[in-house]
Amino acid sequence: MALGKIARHDGTTVVLEGAEIVRTYFSTDRLTFGMSELLPGTHGAVDPGHSEADEVFYCAEGHVLCLFPEENRYYELHKGDALLIPQQTGHQLFNIGETRALILFACAPRP
Repeated sequence: MALGKIARHDGTTVVLEGAEIVRTYFSTDRLTFGMSELLPGTHGAVDPGHSEADEVFYCAEGHVLCLFPEENRYYELHKGDALLIPQQTGHQLFNIGETRALILFACAPRP
């Protein structure tokens, strides 16, 4: 039996959060991994945060702002940047660039 598992792009679960297209590739009892896509000038819905999970955003493409409503602060991410989002921290993505933004995310333990 193979230990590895491949998730194909066209086989992912897709959810719209505002204008943000969210794809979940893996979700286990210990980890969630996925990708968010935003077109230029659009923004996602506010995620209230995860009660028992930290989350990491990695900006694979584009230029985004991530709002933490609790502190009314924006964190700016360019391609290659990562942001740690502590548990119970709300967040919202805004694509302020001129191209598509692609954000990879991982939560652990599972939200």
